[in-house]
Amino acid sequence: MEQLSYGAFSADLHQRQAGERVPLQVSIEVTRRCPLECLHCYNNLPMGDMDAKRRELTKEEHFRVLDELVEMGCFWILYTGGEIFARKDFLEIYTYAKQKGFLITLFTNGTIINEQIADYLKEWPPFAIEITLYGRTRETYEALTAIPGSYDRCLRGIGLLKERGLPLKLKTVATSINKHEVMAMRRFAEEELGVEFKMDGQINPRIDCSQSPLAVRLTPEELVALDMALPKGKSEYLRLASHDLERPANLAQIDTTYFCGGGLNSFAINPYGEIGICVISQQETFSVRGVGVRAVWEQSLLQLRNRKRQRVTKCVQCRIQSLCGMCPANGEMENGDRESPVEFLCHVAHLRAAVIGVDVPKHGDCDFCADGCEHEAVKESARRIVGKEIDVESWVGAGQILPILSNTTVAAGSCGNCGN
Repeated sequence: MEQLSYGAFSADLHQRQAGERVPLQVSIEVTRRCPLECLHCYNNLPMGDMDAKRRELTKEEHFRVLDELVEMGCFWILYTGGEIFARKDFLEIYTYAKQKGFLITLFTNGTIINEQIADYLKEWPPFAIEITLYGRTRETYEALTAIPGSYDRCLRGIGLLKERGLPLKLKTVATSINKHEVMAMRRFAEEELGVEFKMDGQINPRIDCSQSPLAVRLTPEELVALDMALPKGKSEYLRLASHDLERPANLAQIDTTYFCGGGLNSFAINPYGEIGICVISQQETFSVRGVGVRAVWEQSLLQLRNRKRQRVTKCVQCRIQSLCGMCPANGEMENGDRESPVEFLCHVAHLRAAVIGVDVPKHGDCDFCADGCEHEAVKESARRIVGKEIDVESWVGAGQILPILSNTTVAAGSCGNCGN
């Protein structure tokens, strides 16, 4: 029998489906309840939130969703949360999905994983398991998660999965609390454990509209300095920028609000059975209860995906979109408007371009382009990063950790008008 690498298989499958609207990839949030209270998190709820628990899809409803996804041609499933193992019936849902033949990735913080769960996953291995590590020391990890003992439980979960040879990856969210340990986390993952490591500095407001997570977001200069300190960081961004600049502005070629794969070859289902473009886009979702997944996919989600852009912003003519990561969901989360540019992301993109030596073609009224009011500041930050004046290895922990915010306090910062 001829064998293909996973990369070749995936590329072939996507090529076969090119031009067709098929939900190959679906993200499923099984719960938003979580044993941690991370300062940066956009959706976590207390473990004891009984109202949230009652609203969640039942195990049987999950089975029916999976039955429909098989019929619709879905191949990849991501299970995420909250914390997936906060649901005591999660392994039953997971097993049903495995028996259906999906390739499954699990996102978890690892703190609930015990020997029984690890043994079960060895018997029924997922395609991948990704654990988020919030610090390399107990002090830093728990300053961000706000839960004593969570660091040791996370390391125990990592160890149990690693011992059983499961397909483990580690990642981190870089924040002002743990930025000084990102490189140590990378060495721990790659050199001590021999697993892949990745870092993400993107932090969004909460889906209840609270801006509190932004209090621990890195500055653009800090984020780009970390980018460039990681192996292949500079070369990868140079490759992405070169690809963008060889072509016309991507967004200028389309007239729809959305330009990602959401609604075309992917979508997300939240814990309450509502379908949206992706996990962070929650302004418009459509319930599958009483109508089913296919009906939402073929009607409501299609109409949302085909919605026309209402105005032209500086993003439309931008030629470095790959350095930015801006999408309508980011605008929705940060500005309450999916067509509104996120200035933080624009700043980061222009700073990445300056560091790798790429000139950005002017694209409308942009403060960070040449002649913009922030352009000189971008150039100065780039000079500091390139000149190694910013040494991420010399960073130390914050002298004063931000006050730990309970979920009640976080929610109090919400706008109160979105129904969450």
